[in-house]
Amino acid sequence: MKPLYFKTIALCLFVLLFSRQEGEAQPQRDTTGGACQDTIWKREPQYRYDSRLQRYIKVHSALIPTHQMVQLYGGMGLVSFGVGWDYGRRDQWATDVLIGFVPKYEADRVRVTLTLKETYNPWRLRVNEHFSAVPLTCGLYLNTIFSNDYWGRQPEYYPKGYYTFSTRARLHVFLGQRLDYEIPPERRFFVRAIGAFYEISTCDMYLISAFGNRSLQPRDFLRFSFGLKFRIF
Repeated sequence: MKPLYFKTIALCLFVLLFSRQEGEAQPQRDTTGGACQDTIWKREPQYRYDSRLQRYIKVHSALIPTHQMVQLYGGMGLVSFGVGWDYGRRDQWATDVLIGFVPKYEADRVRVTLTLKETYNPWRLRVNEHFSAVPLTCGLYLNTIFSNDYWGRQPEYYPKGYYTFSTRARLHVFLGQRLDYEIPPERRFFVRAIGAFYEISTCDMYLISAFGNRSLQPRDFLRFSFGLKFRIF
């Protein structure tokens, strides 16, 4: 009986020991497997779709206008409205697209103009916490008017060379200044800052006329304009 008794005890101990080793080994395999899966997931290369999506978002974010503008006079209509983009290391460049309106006056209807404007601000002076001055703004803009009374190429019924300029499009150059007010964060509603500016401009046709006709005074070929710039971002 004794040998059978000892054999039974030995068999039970062997079964218990084997079961314990089996239980300890199983969690280790699971933990290792989970770690491997996490490591593989983190090291998985980015899909080309994700790269294209990031580029798509970046490009379309750059297309969102950073400011709005309203301008009076300047050879682009009595009043013009538009949007624009500030860019550069110090936001020293700005591109604007404006729609202008010319009243009827003696014409039969109101005329519409389109202006593409490029502005350069070399530097900015901080006045205080909320005000800053731009001592010099300069640039150029191309303006066109939508009307059959104006043409881009000289009509055939005029003698050749009678008109040397297109009456539909004008290229302007300008100089000006601007004063900006940074709205306190707690008072902002639609815009971040408001700028008031003025510009003195002239166009290609006026400049050539001024050089060719010494009797013209500055008031004959220079134009004054002013407006507001509403900075959104």
